[in-house]
Amino acid sequence: MKTHATPIAGIWIIEPQIFSDTRGYFFESYQKEKFQKLGIDAEFIQDNESMSQKSTVRGLHFQSPPYAQGKLVRVVRGRVYDVCVDIRRGSPTYGKHFGIELSEQNHLMLWIPEGFAHGFSVLEDHTIFQYKCTQIYHKESEGGILWNDPALNIDWKVNQPIVSEKDQKLPTFDTFISPFE
Repeated sequence: MKTHATPIAGIWIIEPQIFSDTRGYFFESYQKEKFQKLGIDAEFIQDNESMSQKSTVRGLHFQSPPYAQGKLVRVVRGRVYDVCVDIRRGSPTYGKHFGIELSEQNHLMLWIPEGFAHGFSVLEDHTIFQYKCTQIYHKESEGGILWNDPALNIDWKVNQPIVSEKDQKLPTFDTFISPFE
């Protein structure tokens, strides 16, 4: 297993070691000791999975402390463009975003610590996306930022995005108040 740094401190691309043969492939998607050696000492307490159609955009979401979540995300089937926005007010990259394609072919995973809004766009029909979370879902702590906020200027890589009514009503980056220092 290897990690690759990103331009935003705290976000890591994780590349698992793939063992392939004529039967298919095998890899460890999570092993606590290996992740600790990579500097990711997280306790995961909830797993989530979503299936989405092409052009769906989910996000940008976060949970406020004390229910803030770190997430380890990956694609089981299909492809997504995964995006993280730094919402840590004291960070030199506050308001900046990082995006990467995650797919069933590249097997890449992304570690997103607390202090980031997260979302993804779906690049193939019937895409299955998995999240390992460090905190339970807590409705009263959920927050978000408008997915197509011009101030963030995120290229979601999809035409005619399908977005939930709830996500269309999220505040812009300039009007939301970050709960993260």
